[in-house]
Amino acid sequence: MIYFGVDIGGTGIKVGVVSPEGKLLHMDSAPTQAALGYEVLAADIAALINKIMSEKGISLDEVGGIGLGCPGSIDDKNGVVIYSNNINMTNAPLCDEVKKHIDKPVYIGNDANCAALGEYFALNDSSIEHMVAITLGTGVGGGVIINKKIYTGFNGVAGELGHTSLIMDGEQCTCGRKGCWEAYASVTALNRDAIRAAEKAPESQLAKEIAANGGKSNGKILFGCAKNGDETAIAVMNQYAKYVAAGIVDLINIFQPEYLVIGGGVSAQGDYLLNPIRKYVSAETYGGSLVKNPEIRMATLGNDAGIIGAALLAL
Repeated sequence: MIYFGVDIGGTGIKVGVVSPEGKLLHMDSAPTQAALGYEVLAADIAALINKIMSEKGISLDEVGGIGLGCPGSIDDKNGVVIYSNNINMTNAPLCDEVKKHIDKPVYIGNDANCAALGEYFALNDSSIEHMVAITLGTGVGGGVIINKKIYTGFNGVAGELGHTSLIMDGEQCTCGRKGCWEAYASVTALNRDAIRAAEKAPESQLAKEIAANGGKSNGKILFGCAKNGDETAIAVMNQYAKYVAAGIVDLINIFQPEYLVIGGGVSAQGDYLLNPIRKYVSAETYGGSLVKNPEIRMATLGNDAGIIGAALLAL
């Protein structure tokens, strides 16, 4: 038996064949045409699945189910995308629409929750019951595993970890509020703070690298300069690590998971970023050294986490 996992993005659809052990066996992709309506999106998903089945010689009887990972607010019980600004859908019965094309069980979840489920499965330890996963990218996404299941709340939309308040009336967040954790811990925020720091220290290596890049910063520039000993870049990185850690402390105090996993582009920094985060978390969590803290580690599945996690919805 195999399962199909579908990762729906703003520009592309990725479909993967996943084994019952959570291994990605094959993947293909196609452009997202969500602007044409959810019916076209569902037809495109089904067409890509059928293409893979034909190419790989997979019969319908071998398919255990289909899982969809979609950005936005998801009614996972009824298979409906309540709202997604990334793909411009409102109250779209996407699961039922896909089933019109492929007569198999279809499940849906928020894409960040699916990624969290994928990373949880990758731990490969049945004794672990609670885990929190965060993704640091353009925004801050995340998912919470409680008693080995994704926690989605009574309405299916829980887990917006990036939109907890870090600094009241602080930096403007894209959600409309000010001071959200996302406005400080996202890579977008890191790049903003690097540019601000460079403007105040025009002789720094960071400022010169940003200027050479057309006035734009990125993680490669910031962390590269910090590793080369540039004091301005080091200060930005240390402050960023504190912002990330402050939000993690809140999550630990609330959920006390056995593991907290960090994904997204910055996860490539490994212990260079993890060590200051761990140090801050250890000092700031409620109970301090008297309470056992969860293990904080970087994610392992990369861009495949959402596909694998979506397939696991069906599994």
